[in-house]
Amino acid sequence: MTLKITWDEASARRTERQFLAVPARAGTPVADIVGAMLGAHAQVLSAAEVSVGVRADGVTRAEVRAALWEDRSLVKTYGPRGTVHLLPTVELPLWTAALTAIPAGRSPFAPAVRLTEEQADEVVAAIGDALDGARLTVDELSDEVVARTGPWAGDLVMPAFQGMWPRWRQVMHRAGQRGALCFAPNRGRKVTYTRPPLFEPLPADEGLALLVRRYLRAYGPATPGHFAKWAAAPRGWATELFASLAGTGVIEEVDFEGPAWVVAGDTEFPGTPVRGVRLLPYFDAYAIAAQPRETLFPGPAHARALAGGQAGNFPVLLVDGVVAGVWHQRRRGRRTTVTVEPLERLPAARERELAEQVERVGDILEARAELVVGAVTAGPHA
Repeated sequence: MTLKITWDEASARRTERQFLAVPARAGTPVADIVGAMLGAHAQVLSAAEVSVGVRADGVTRAEVRAALWEDRSLVKTYGPRGTVHLLPTVELPLWTAALTAIPAGRSPFAPAVRLTEEQADEVVAAIGDALDGARLTVDELSDEVVARTGPWAGDLVMPAFQGMWPRWRQVMHRAGQRGALCFAPNRGRKVTYTRPPLFEPLPADEGLALLVRRYLRAYGPATPGHFAKWAAAPRGWATELFASLAGTGVIEEVDFEGPAWVVAGDTEFPGTPVRGVRLLPYFDAYAIAAQPRETLFPGPAHARALAGGQAGNFPVLLVDGVVAGVWHQRRRGRRTTVTVEPLERLPAARERELAEQVERVGDILEARAELVVGAVTAGPHA
């Protein structure tokens, strides 16, 4: 008989494994926290710092930055979905193997703008060569790439914010996913790039199988469609991947609002539902990966906290494991005001928990935080 898993059981296990039920004890390596999350989205570094900090006692942005820039146990690079993430440095062999094995979607660029596969490979190799032992701004890197490839790489053909970018930049994320590029500390206000420590990627099949197991352990039960959405992969390809892993006994099927999958043998779930209040920042890994999304974002939360169905564009308030509002902060010097807009009025006990979470956000950001509970709102933000 197929094991039946309820939302409460799945939610309780996910939050437990994400260190959202009980934060990791003081002294837990920051890289271990990020590994459990399957990466921390870091387009906005302060959001990544909060994502990590709310999962571990005593961790502040200083500890996250030290792991990133000093002991280099973390690397900031292009990860899942081609977006900027913090990843554990020791896991780069896994990520490079798996991410480069995921089929790319159709190019968003016009045919005359695109790179051929041969040109893309040439650009990635040039990026790795240029950044080996160096820290370069994007303009410096552009000069090096064009010098190593040809003028075609520097053609200004990519629409950008206030102008045009050179052709080679359309595969910048691919260079990160292949281990040829990562972020380095800023030079003043300018972003710089370098090459991560050299490593040998895992074989592609091994990397994909390991990534699926890691994903299911963190966010399962899940379907191939859930994995495809999280990884920005073709749904049909993900279905075939799961079928191949099921055939070798790597994963097993359960009933979770329909057929879903867990790692083979990983069928123990907590017996009590999630309780408590948590604040998750922009693009927190849990808000993006936990499925089904309509259950995580129930009722009015779907309209208020999702942008066109996309998770992450709003920091969210979790109450008992589901989205129950949004929040934002405004910092001035050493103070930050955290305004929380619940979807329903919070009881006094929940407000006390919320105040503790706001204080924790302030500690992470090394600021004194003040809580403002905004008006109850059930619709899109005005």
